[in-house]
Amino acid sequence: MPKTEERLDPAVLKLAGILVLGALAPLLDSTIVSIAIHTLGHDLNASTATVQWVSTAYLLALAMVVPVSGWAAERFGARQVWLGALTLFLAGSLLCALARDIESLIAFRVVQGVGGGLMLPVLQTLVIRAAGRERLGRLMGVVSIPAVVGPILGPVLGGLIVAHLSWHWIFYVNLPICLLAIVLALRGVPRDEGTRAARLDLTGLALVSPGLAALIYGLAQVGDQGGFGHARVLVPMTAGALLVAAFVVRALRVAHPLVDLRLFRVRSFGVASALTFTGGLTLFGGMFLLPLYYQQVRHEGVIDAGLLLVPQGVGALLARTTGSLSDRVGPRPVAVTGLLLTALGTLPFAAGADNGYLLGAALLVRGFGMSAANLALLVGAFRDLAPADVPHASSATRILQQLGGSFGTAVLAVLLQYGGGTDTAFAHTFAWTTAFTVVAAAVGICLPVRVALAQPAS
Repeated sequence: MPKTEERLDPAVLKLAGILVLGALAPLLDSTIVSIAIHTLGHDLNASTATVQWVSTAYLLALAMVVPVSGWAAERFGARQVWLGALTLFLAGSLLCALARDIESLIAFRVVQGVGGGLMLPVLQTLVIRAAGRERLGRLMGVVSIPAVVGPILGPVLGGLIVAHLSWHWIFYVNLPICLLAIVLALRGVPRDEGTRAARLDLTGLALVSPGLAALIYGLAQVGDQGGFGHARVLVPMTAGALLVAAFVVRALRVAHPLVDLRLFRVRSFGVASALTFTGGLTLFGGMFLLPLYYQQVRHEGVIDAGLLLVPQGVGALLARTTGSLSDRVGPRPVAVTGLLLTALGTLPFAAGADNGYLLGAALLVRGFGMSAANLALLVGAFRDLAPADVPHASSATRILQQLGGSFGTAVLAVLLQYGGGTDTAFAHTFAWTTAFTVVAAAVGICLPVRVALAQPAS
């Protein structure tokens, strides 16, 4: 193929840059707020149980709105939904910054969660439509930069804000990003018309949105309750599982479900989606475990712990170049190699290594492998699908990643608490994380080597 054909269209790169800026706000926000939870509880005179709802309310709102994103992009156009999501996130951030008590802050976090929940699936839809199947890996390497930069900058920025400014600034920092992203999107994101024929599946929405919220809420309670065998865990998880199961049965029977589950019949999408679940476990589980390790085992402060995690982000940034490799050779070799590198980068933590340079190098390898695998899975998930299937597929993959992250964090929290939070408990928990990743690599062998541009399932 000539070199000129290998290059991405400058107009597509411009679109990617605009979308990257918008996505940076919610991804930074999540890590910054997690650092500031203790400060929020102290300044707003809230108990630990109450202040945790600052994160939980956001997470539940995000989970409930993700299934609607595919329909909304079809009905109103992806550009309009992107602008609406940015505006909601901007409004929610301003309201959070102006909140006077913990109750109003929690309520305003719901507004933020709705904006964030719509934003990321619609970003995927816009990117995949613009990139085309042959250039998907290269462009996703660009637009996934916020997912890498957020965990690098978030803890450090959050620590600096908590140490030197009032907590209000953890939300004010979103305002200039969102405002600039809205202005650029108005000028640079191409218009697309929605279709009035796209009807909202209200019955499906009534099943899947509260079902997902209940599942994620139950999983979020696992750490506080010390395991899965407690009413505050079992009741919401059972209710959520029943609602989601009812949605699945219905979605396979009706013509136009809220999320089209028939897409899972496409082998590449089905396998990549299963690995997206485990990828959520590895990514979000690691985000939960690693900061705790540096603070509790190595006794580092909040800012120092954030800085020590930078090598993982650097590795993830270096892996952006593997997107083009996935385009050329297919997702299987890149995903499997990436997952094995992730496991290799976790091994020193499982072995109880104490050398800071070794751990830094391990984080570099872990970040590279995790990022390469995630990029390859995006290529594997979408390249066999028609453009019309992309909004539904974006919703499905985001749901699975969110559930995987919640499940992974819950399991790792239980393993850590079971061991008493000791150095040995951390080592055992990292060992389980390594094992999960190796199992994912074995499943990755089922991905196609080269993705054929097959007919869509729908």
